[in-house]
Amino acid sequence: MTNTGGVGPRPRTSWWREGAITTLAFALCLLGGVLQVDDTLSPPSVSAYVIAVVSCAVLPVRHRAPLAALAATTAVGVLVPPLGLLLTPLIVTPAVITTYSYSLAARTERRAASAVVLTSAALAAAIPAFGDFSWKDASRMGVVAAFPLVAGVLGHSVRNRRAYLEAVEERARRAEQNRESEARRRVAEERVRIARELHDLVAHQITLANAQATVAAHLFDTRPEQTRTSLKELVETTSHALDELRATVGLLRQSGDTAAPAEPAPGLSRLPTLLESFRRAGLEVSVHQEGTVRPLPPGVDLTAYRIVQEALTNVTKHAGTGSARVRLVWTGDRVTITVADDGGGTRTAPTASTGPTALSGPTASAAADRSPGYGLIGMRERATTVGGHLSAGRRPEGGFLVSAQLPLPPAQDPTRDRDRATTTEEGQMTDGEAGGAP
Repeated sequence: MTNTGGVGPRPRTSWWREGAITTLAFALCLLGGVLQVDDTLSPPSVSAYVIAVVSCAVLPVRHRAPLAALAATTAVGVLVPPLGLLLTPLIVTPAVITTYSYSLAARTERRAASAVVLTSAALAAAIPAFGDFSWKDASRMGVVAAFPLVAGVLGHSVRNRRAYLEAVEERARRAEQNRESEARRRVAEERVRIARELHDLVAHQITLANAQATVAAHLFDTRPEQTRTSLKELVETTSHALDELRATVGLLRQSGDTAAPAEPAPGLSRLPTLLESFRRAGLEVSVHQEGTVRPLPPGVDLTAYRIVQEALTNVTKHAGTGSARVRLVWTGDRVTITVADDGGGTRTAPTASTGPTALSGPTASAAADRSPGYGLIGMRERATTVGGHLSAGRRPEGGFLVSAQLPLPPAQDPTRDRDRATTTEEGQMTDGEAGGAP
């Protein structure tokens, strides 16, 4: 059975419940029809059956049309005194039930309150409107008026309770969705971070190893001694790459957080070692610093190191030159790092002693056809993460330039610290003299 109004088939338990409510309402309404004014019982009249049948026939539609059902049952209840029956709470049971249902389904509390009050007033006013009015009728009128009001209050309470439970379930559902989206976001960020760390840790060593292997292959027939030296450096480079890869993968395999890293994160203090590794691969790197060197926070220090490392790695991989320049400019609130080269973009082979030598053949074409990686993307992400900015592009005079601006912590004023220390010492001396005075 399908409802054409868009509501699906009602469960079997709902039909049983509706039938039980309608049957009980019919029995109570018919019982109210046999009561007399002198509190005696008489056989139910035709009017009692008509009132019970008509008012109870409306009950099954009270969920679809609550206002119409309430109006119909109220109108039937108002017709009870003209038909010669005693108006009691029993005979208006269908009106009480529809009052409760309308309080649940009303769109606003004002509409529900208005409908309940009108129903109660109409049923109460029907008693003095037909026949003589006595004090006994006044008490009965109050009881009849009270039942719809109580039903309306109960319906309003149940409605608020259901709304509260729905709000709690909605908040729980949204919280679950937020947790899932937050977990997905964190997983994505962690994947990007791991990919960036692996790129920065391994790509540098692999690039150097590739350059050293290219040198060895290029000089194998003409300079055996330099080839042997290049192969030794290649062994060292690949050994360092394996160690770093093993350490990184080992951290990823751990089930819990480590108490402390195996070694401190690299920073600008390890810049000479980094530059020496590039020099062994044949890239001459010059360093120039301006301003007062200051300690950097760990995150900024690591970012600065990785940017220099990746920029020089790109020079080794893609630039057609054997030299690069690194410049560090320290100002009040930032450090500016620039890495520049004069290459033209053609892959070259650095030699062990005299510098780069142009390659030819399949090696050069394979390097030229190689798709760009994620080095610049990783550098920009690192700079943005610590609140800095990175730009990269070709220079008008030739070559490539990478420039990063990273924030610095506010510098402490040594004069202010010295004045503060002097003031403290003077205060302590004054306190000592005051304590020792007679």
